[in-house]
Amino acid sequence: MTDPVSRTILLFDIERFSDRDDIEQNYLRRMLYDIADRTLTAAGIGEDRRIRADRGDAVMELIDSNASVTALLRALLTETPVQLHGVNRMASSSAQIRLRAVLATGYVAIDERNGWVGSDLNHACRLLDGDVLRAALRERTGDLALCVSEDVHRGIVRHGHPGIVPEEFRPVTVSGKNGPMKAWLHGTVPGAGTAAAEYGAAAAGSEEAAYGGAAAGSPEGADGGSSGGPAPGTAGGAVFHFHGGAPSFAGGLAGRDQQGVSGGHVGGDVVLGSTGDGRPGDVRGTSPTDADGSTDGGAPR
Repeated sequence: MTDPVSRTILLFDIERFSDRDDIEQNYLRRMLYDIADRTLTAAGIGEDRRIRADRGDAVMELIDSNASVTALLRALLTETPVQLHGVNRMASSSAQIRLRAVLATGYVAIDERNGWVGSDLNHACRLLDGDVLRAALRERTGDLALCVSEDVHRGIVRHGHPGIVPEEFRPVTVSGKNGPMKAWLHGTVPGAGTAAAEYGAAAAGSEEAAYGGAAAGSPEGADGGSSGGPAPGTAGGAVFHFHGGAPSFAGGLAGRDQQGVSGGHVGGDVVLGSTGDGRPGDVRGTSPTDADGSTDGGAPR
């Protein structure tokens, strides 16, 4: 066995490969090789700087450690989705190809049977097969789900090199045989759901509501003021923040003839449903006020 050598590790795996017949599998494998080659070429990595292992529905690339990991990650974020789109727009529904991908670094040795050995490689393979990456691809409309190792994030992603946006990567924990493994997923974490993404729910790990309001239970609002008391210019009571969209209360959508303040807050007495005297309920509150006490646009009717 050779001595372990530092390598960049790139893994691709085809989603739902075993669901296809032999003809479709053969086609998908050809497309996988072509997409991998084009991605590596776009990163400036020639065949003389990498070794490939075929795993049927997957390919594994060991890349010279002197090749630019930054350029490779940039190619994965830009060139790979373009190649997938180009293939799928011309393919039948049964021949669509969607990929999970992992980019990692580590030490790998090659044994006398040309097998690859190394705990860093094992770690990357478990990220590729983990539930997090599988679920991420299932939930997306795009054709690629990419995960990078902790080392790649620390050395490359977090520095914000051109074409790489650190804020687009989310920390995830993947279960492994030897315990949990930390990694970084590009894009939305699976399970967050539409509502969580829109309203800043805890499942998305958001510290602040997606529309600019303060996160639930946070000590300060978006404007730096305390959320524990009435907003300036209000008479106390409940305060509802609306920042576009249709407000929903306990699963019910507030539709029909609601009137309020768009893009601000409504304070004061809020009545939903009947007022108790037979009149339909409305929303009463105070409009945001200027320093001189005047309103911006008049109080809600």
